Amino acid sequence: MLKNEAIYVAGHKGLAGNGIFAYLKKHGYSNLIGTSSSELDLRNRPEVFSFMENVRPKVVIDAAARVGGIFANNTYPADFISENLQIQVNLMDSAAAAGVERFIFLGSSCIYPKFAEQPIKESALLTGPLEPTNSPYGVAKIAGILHVQSIRRQFHRNWISVMPTNLYGPNDNYHPENSHVMAALIRKIYEARESQAEEVSIWGSGTPLREFLHVEDLGSATEFLLANYDSDEPINVGTGEEISIANLARLIADQLGFSGKLVFDRSKPDGTPRKMLDSTKLRDYGWKPAISLEKGIADAFEWFKANLHSPRVNIS
Repeated sequence: MLKNEAIYVAGHKGLAGNGIFAYLKKHGYSNLIGTSSSELDLRNRPEVFSFMENVRPKVVIDAAARVGGIFANNTYPADFISENLQIQVNLMDSAAAAGVERFIFLGSSCIYPKFAEQPIKESALLTGPLEPTNSPYGVAKIAGILHVQSIRRQFHRNWISVMPTNLYGPNDNYHPENSHVMAALIRKIYEARESQAEEVSIWGSGTPLREFLHVEDLGSATEFLLANYDSDEPINVGTGEEISIANLARLIADQLGFSGKLVFDRSKPDGTPRKMLDSTKLRDYGWKPAISLEKGIADAFEWFKANLHSPRVNIS
């Protein structure tokens, strides 16, 4: 890749897309293209085709998606499957029509079966039922992987699918109902600290195990894969380290200086009991993450404090 080639990062205002965009910009890529939802509605097929025809980027990185935590996935399943299918189909079809040779589709660890053998290898795809709380989102992402494989087979393009583990970091969404677990915990514990509450309630038992990847590491992995990976098989991007939700909450509480009690509400769903990706394939290619969980949480919290009144945090 040449650093002056046109690279379109779809979803560059979101957590994953912003992390990739910022990383590439920091490392000298000078022709990055991004569009906000007000500038281009990726659900609008004619608009997306017109944009792709006019811009004709050399590379497209699809980090655009409707995302959310357990509450949002449970509450809006039809929206999650419909909007994600629309976004990725419009992007892929328009990119194929415009002759885009290199395309990265960002999937999710939600594509894998709920009770897949741990750590989860790429070969576990389509070997069992998904976690019900986010299966509409997972099915949409599986469709994206198959779409990439179909484009490769029919048009012989160098398109790939990348499956990152749970993401966090600057520009996360801290909405009290639509956020993922890391952002949800940071917000809850921060608000409990500020109100001097004696305790904070956390969804579920606290026992599920999760793996977390800082978005700067995702940016690094994306650059690496663009230069080094070309296969129809999806590839996992993870850290190889996991932590229970209870221990994650305690770690965040310690970093934020909250000394109250953490109460786990077992009436709320846990989701998948354990979800850690096997990233051996990517490690064997020569990439590994650089940011520890402790450093990453501190970085995420610094961004959170600096953006308390932004739309992605919105604390009055």
